[in-house]
Amino acid sequence: MNKKITIAIDGHSSTGKSTVARRLAKELGYIYVDTGAMYRAVTLYMMRKVFVSESNFNEEAILRHLPFVDLEFKFNDKTGKADMYLENENVEEEIRYMEVSKHVSQVSAIPEVRRKLVEQQQEMGKEKGVVMDGRDIGTVVFPDAELKIFMTASTEKRAHRRYAELKARGEEVEYDEVEKNVKERDYLDSTREDSPLVRAEDAIEFDNSDMDLEEQFEKILKIAQDKIQEVNS
Repeated sequence: MNKKITIAIDGHSSTGKSTVARRLAKELGYIYVDTGAMYRAVTLYMMRKVFVSESNFNEEAILRHLPFVDLEFKFNDKTGKADMYLENENVEEEIRYMEVSKHVSQVSAIPEVRRKLVEQQQEMGKEKGVVMDGRDIGTVVFPDAELKIFMTASTEKRAHRRYAELKARGEEVEYDEVEKNVKERDYLDSTREDSPLVRAEDAIEFDNSDMDLEEQFEKILKIAQDKIQEVNS
């Protein structure tokens, strides 16, 4: 019986981490965990409480209410994917809206938020056989992961991908607004004091600026299969 490994996929926003990680997990028969969805759900919770908005960021209130945030992944039979539930409500679609994207990096930068979610993520992956994507999986959540991939792409490519995704969902957004959000998230993710976005020393850097979804998936699948074979040889 093959030993299972932990696969950590980190990288900048809108590089397609979740898409490739979800498909990779399905192909390998592994568990997929979208950590970005967890941070987005916490952000949505705080926005609903009006602790986070365009004009307000009440960190004291966020910390006070953080213990009451109830998150859970539930498998969706129709889509074959695990959806994010907040307070037993399916928020998978709502957490992807632009309004949440505007605030998620700021909420994610709070050390107490990161500690709470990192503990949950480590618990989810303790048996291995997991593909997890986010910003600090290979550096903080699973520093001993057998395979670490750091995904990147040009700012322009990522902004165009994000813009197309939002428009396809029916959101009324301008490209300039999306590009600005991508740049702001890059800055906030990379400069926060707690668990900043950095490439782990032993991570494979994977630039998919000029790849379509199928090409990048095939390349990453081959990397994963080679690593699994290496671990089991």
